Amino acid sequence: MRRDPDAGLVTPDTRKERHVRAIVDGAVIAEARDDDIVAIEGNYYFPPSTVSRTVLKDSPTRYTCPWKGAARYHDVVTDAGVLRDAAWSYPTPEASALDRVGVDFSGYVAFDEAQVMVQESGAD
Repeated sequence: MRRDPDAGLVTPDTRKERHVRAIVDGAVIAEARDDDIVAIEGNYYFPPSTVSRTVLKDSPTRYTCPWKGAARYHDVVTDAGVLRDAAWSYPTPEASALDRVGVDFSGYVAFDEAQVMVQESGAD
């Protein structure tokens, strides 16, 4: 719903809602409303509840970002095969990173766009 500033009435919002999807071989493995996505350094971070957990397997790869902290990498496993280190998350980002980003992105998942197609849809 949105408020019509001229009439002072609440009216149904007829605009299409924008979504971001992560897709592998035509299968959607993550989907979230644009408002729920956290964009950091050109990557879309999906809330954990919007990612198909059956396709993520923890990878032994580790990385520590100088400002976000320790990352956890995940392999993306589908019927088509395994995409190594195709996703990552920050289970417990540095407090200063949360301040810098302005929202808690703990556990949010980003995808390597060289391996996973990430697309926006439903835009006006």
